[in-house]
Amino acid sequence: MKIAFIAMSGIRACDTELLELGLTLPGFVERSRQIASLPSLGLLTLAGMTPRCHDCHYIEIPDLNAEKGPLEPYDLVAISSYSAQIGEAYELASRYRGIGVPVVMGGPHVTALPHEARRYCTSVVLGEGEPVWLQLLEDAENDCLKLFYDARELHYDLADAPMPAYELLDIGKYNRLTVQTSRGCPHRCEFCAGSNLISSCYKQKPVARVLAEVDRICEIWPHPFIEFADDNSFVNQSYWKELLPELKKRHVRWFTETDLSVAEDSELLHLMREAGCAQVLIGFESPTESPLNGVEQHGNWKQKRFGEYRQAIRAIQSHGITVNGCFIVGLDGQTAAVFDQIHDFVRETELYEVQITILTPFPGTALYDRLKARNRLIEPTNWKKCTLFDLNFRPLGMTGEALRAGFHALARELYSDEFTTWRRETFKRRLRAMTAHSTPKVASA
Repeated sequence: MKIAFIAMSGIRACDTELLELGLTLPGFVERSRQIASLPSLGLLTLAGMTPRCHDCHYIEIPDLNAEKGPLEPYDLVAISSYSAQIGEAYELASRYRGIGVPVVMGGPHVTALPHEARRYCTSVVLGEGEPVWLQLLEDAENDCLKLFYDARELHYDLADAPMPAYELLDIGKYNRLTVQTSRGCPHRCEFCAGSNLISSCYKQKPVARVLAEVDRICEIWPHPFIEFADDNSFVNQSYWKELLPELKKRHVRWFTETDLSVAEDSELLHLMREAGCAQVLIGFESPTESPLNGVEQHGNWKQKRFGEYRQAIRAIQSHGITVNGCFIVGLDGQTAAVFDQIHDFVRETELYEVQITILTPFPGTALYDRLKARNRLIEPTNWKKCTLFDLNFRPLGMTGEALRAGFHALARELYSDEFTTWRRETFKRRLRAMTAHSTPKVASA
């Protein structure tokens, strides 16, 4: 079969003023652009486990309006999309089905809303794709595709993970490629639309398989920048202490996401830096404590660790690893004072990088269910607003307009040339001072 693996990519936002702001403040959308430019690791993984008798093609569509010409015929199309692009994905699926091509869709959005997705495609994959993909291919060859392939109750071990089909990529289009070391997260944040919606438990890929994927990337891209596509990388710190010395030998630079517990182990931080870690992204969510109450639903982990925020940032950045601190505006308990509080927190802690987003109720999350039950969603099925930059709920501590205006003003302040330069130069100056202080002086003769 000739199979197309299609990723709906690109940045989405409905707020036109915010889009215009992004044009003048490139730092505001820097992380979003990085995410949008990442290839779909899920699709590459399925392509990697597809038997070689099939002809696989990886395609990214950043703008469906630019793809209005005749569709290239395939025997099967697999589409992956985030919620914000799901309408475009449905449109594309309908167009392919209109010319007789079967379409399968998967990912967090369609796992949360399989019956919605079923209206537009031939088959829906619920949960992880790997456990059902080979059966789905066999059914497609026999022209007997099922409506749903539900992997949520199936056990899948990342020790069986295939090599992603990196060779399908045009490497020149990317500034980083992704490798996954784990799936899931032990925390259960109310707003999280990550891999917890796909995998019911935290699981780790064996070190040897991770290194094999890094080696494969290095074969096709000398000196790559890698993003470890984990929701929370350093849950198992002993695992990383085994991986990092081997990763150091590959001479790659990399980025990942973590919680602040990584700051507790100076040996781990040293190994990370030695192995090429450039930056970690940490979801602090709020610059003050009370809005964190209930955000993490297992043990209120984030509120309990709030007192460690500042020291954790200092500890990580003192090892030469920059911190990208993420904050959410619109949390219950926040007022219009939150914008000044975030700005002051960033300046006080000397964060190298900062990311601000608007609280977003993604389908399938506990946040979505809670706000819907309390009639606080503005447009409950307007998935186009699931961008992290658009407001689609009624906040409690301020009006929606105050939240939107405050968000715009904060973006202008945080991502101004002056403040961005100050953040980055301060980090470099601190690091030089610490390096000079720690370098032993040689006594004169």
